[in-house]
Amino acid sequence: MQPRNMSMSGVVDLAAVKAAGEARQKAEQARAESAREGGAGAVSPSSLVSDVDEASFERDVLQRSAEVPVVIDFWAPGADTSQQLGPLLERLAVEANGRFVLARVDVSTNPMLTQQFAIQAIPAVFAVVAGQALPLFQGVASEQQIRETLGQLIQVAEERFGLTGITVDPNAAPEGGPAEQAEAPAGPYDALLEAAVQALDANDFAGAAQAYKNVLADDPGNTEATLGLAQAELLARVQNLDPQQVRKNAAENPADVTAQIAAADLDLVGGHVEDAFGRLVETVRRTVGDDRNAARVRLLELFEVIGADDPRVASARTALARVLF
Repeated sequence: MQPRNMSMSGVVDLAAVKAAGEARQKAEQARAESAREGGAGAVSPSSLVSDVDEASFERDVLQRSAEVPVVIDFWAPGADTSQQLGPLLERLAVEANGRFVLARVDVSTNPMLTQQFAIQAIPAVFAVVAGQALPLFQGVASEQQIRETLGQLIQVAEERFGLTGITVDPNAAPEGGPAEQAEAPAGPYDALLEAAVQALDANDFAGAAQAYKNVLADDPGNTEATLGLAQAELLARVQNLDPQQVRKNAAENPADVTAQIAAADLDLVGGHVEDAFGRLVETVRRTVGDDRNAARVRLLELFEVIGADDPRVASARTALARVLF
């Protein structure tokens, strides 16, 4: 069982770019659905901490992380360090009042999860934000260090994904109780968007792009489809490139706009976002006419891949404005 949308290695490649895109899309979709319903319902304080196993991981961690950061405490019965850390994390989750939730995983009964997260020692603490796994700390840490780490997690979740947490009502019934709301019906484009994700999973980037275009034909402002289309088109462009040859061409021909654009695509897919943006800004600066416009348009397309809320996009937009005007 490989948890969906997780990039555990930290290496950004085609799969990781796709996973990050899916994560952002799902976060945006969850927020949009919540807005249509008038906001997410409040949860009880008891819902902030839960025991999770391999069967419930998809629902209680991956899916829930589209609404709120999920901190995972990998622990083991009888381990002194686990017994010390667990109550502290539970207390901090309650104090955070919905800014994150805590999932507890017993490593002795969940070997597949333990293996997938490459747990070497306990306690080990990870977070999942919009489907993406982030290592937080392993072993003993002071309460102050843990508070600082969780504060950084909350900040990243808010700034990068707009996840401001969930509402906690002391009087709300626990999940599964009488106050639990019925599941919202599927949206009008859910089938098409799911088809696009499945096409991405199968490396059918042309099929994914067409599915996103079908959504945009009816709903030009659909954020998820706009972002997904930009990512599918990027992955299609680089799928058959020879990275070594592309980088050689770009290094030997700095005035060749086509070579610089191809290298920027590879930079972005390789996780070198600022390098990709900087390369194209510099290309715009030293070119004119159609060449300048081609570099500018590609830069704007790469902005769509990363997302307008990313600070690197804001910085590159400012740099582009300087060289254009």
